[in-house]
Amino acid sequence: MKKSASILLSAALALSLALVGCGKSEGDQAASPQAGQASEAVKVDIGMLKLTSSAPLFIGIEKGFFKEENIDAQAKWFEAAQPIAVATAAGSVDVGATGITASLYNMVAGGQKLVIVADKGREQKGYSSSALLFPSDSPLKSIEELKGKKIGITQTGSTYHYMAGRLLEKHGLALSDVQLVPLNSIKGLMEALKSKQVDAILLNEPNISTVVQEGYGKVIAQVGDEMDYQTSGIFFSPKLADNKDASERFLKAYAKATRYYYDAVLTKKDGKIVPGANYDEVVGIIAKYTDQEPDMIKKGLPYIDRDGKLLEADIKTQVEWYAKEKLIDKAVDTTEIVNTQLLDEAVQKLGK
Repeated sequence: MKKSASILLSAALALSLALVGCGKSEGDQAASPQAGQASEAVKVDIGMLKLTSSAPLFIGIEKGFFKEENIDAQAKWFEAAQPIAVATAAGSVDVGATGITASLYNMVAGGQKLVIVADKGREQKGYSSSALLFPSDSPLKSIEELKGKKIGITQTGSTYHYMAGRLLEKHGLALSDVQLVPLNSIKGLMEALKSKQVDAILLNEPNISTVVQEGYGKVIAQVGDEMDYQTSGIFFSPKLADNKDASERFLKAYAKATRYYYDAVLTKKDGKIVPGANYDEVVGIIAKYTDQEPDMIKKGLPYIDRDGKLLEADIKTQVEWYAKEKLIDKAVDTTEIVNTQLLDEAVQKLGK
């Protein structure tokens, strides 16, 4: 009798321990979905332009890197940069990929929220991205000789405005020493240089190569050789930035794509850029998404950090410069709009 009771008691005790163990396991899983559970599928709308600098996003979609992270990445095409930033802050898109301009900082100063998280193109020494050009037969030979001259830019407060100002300052001049001529488009810049309506223009690749090949312009300075400059970035909406798991998964896929891009088109040998692994494939992907011919794309492939890392300090430099020139309404605390930790953690998880 005692033996039977002992057996029953042992069985009951074992069952209760098993139930407690099951309850603990289920609770742990609910609190930590990463432990043995698939990450939740997340749809991410990406606002972007059909530009070569969006190449890592194209690659991430085409190669399935986002899908690997259970991110359903959908391209949402825009015709201009500013509406992308507005849509990102409003949550109409989850990710914005575009230039970093005075209008973006003014938008943030006005109370709208977004977070800059990664590189999407920057000026880097040794790589051709943006440059200052003079007419090919201009008697001028240096930036210092531009005093009293006309410089063509796209728009007031644009990246071109910023580059012009910074270049002049580096060479002992100020914006007040020249006349800036907003020409509203890349085509307008090229036409103004060709017809000599201006003495100089800022221009990007592959248009720089086109102008030089057609013989009506010459490069005076590569912007990347003159200064480090974060021209464009990847922005997160407040909702996506608050979802740390989805943010890191997106950035893990993005960093995988930036590495794929860098290794294909930005590798150097003996100081010169040479086609790397998957060069033709990457050019083909860019051609597909930008509706450009591969030969045109090959003329100018912008520098993007291999891990997609942002020049965080340069964001502060930009804000201070725009404020000095009274191109933004009030100072912006860059710590509130820049988050590099999400990418750092994503890259750590991705490994080398």
